[in-house]
Amino acid sequence: MIYTELFWSFFQIGLFSIGGGYAAMPLIQHQVVDVHSWLTMTQFADIMTIAEMTPGPIAVNTATFVGIQIAGLSGAIVATLGCILPSCIIVMALAYVYYHFRGLDVVQGILTGLRPAVVAMIASAGISLIILSFFGQRSLPGDLCGINYKSVFIFAAGFLVLRKWKINPIYVMIGAGVLGILLSCF
Repeated sequence: MIYTELFWSFFQIGLFSIGGGYAAMPLIQHQVVDVHSWLTMTQFADIMTIAEMTPGPIAVNTATFVGIQIAGLSGAIVATLGCILPSCIIVMALAYVYYHFRGLDVVQGILTGLRPAVVAMIASAGISLIILSFFGQRSLPGDLCGINYKSVFIFAAGFLVLRKWKINPIYVMIGAGVLGILLSCF
């Protein structure tokens, strides 16, 4: 009975937690603390802290830790499967639909329309990281006094190496890290 409840609770969480792990936290809290009373709020907060510290998706980590707390290793497996199964079903259904209808003009039109949006989202994230790196968190827009010249130098050097010599980006990242450590010593 407990396995069925664990699976169904985390299946619902996996199905309705659109927006990532942090968006799932109220759903998990509702199921685990309010509906089933498996954990107290303090225990839930402790599990959330551990789930945030460990690598991997927060919702899946929380499902695993709650499952192990409630029903041991088998509970962890059941809760984790319940959490990830809705995503697997949805992705497989979308892949099936795409595979069978990829030749239709409507599907190609949708994908053509999505490409610029994806590029814009990636560019937005990149620009945000550059601004944060160059100016820090507290600078105001247009405040050129707070420029971190070391970050600008590392960015320019990495960009030049990538464009001119076409070196593997992983090596450029390692080099940028080493350069950052060396420049922070001076």
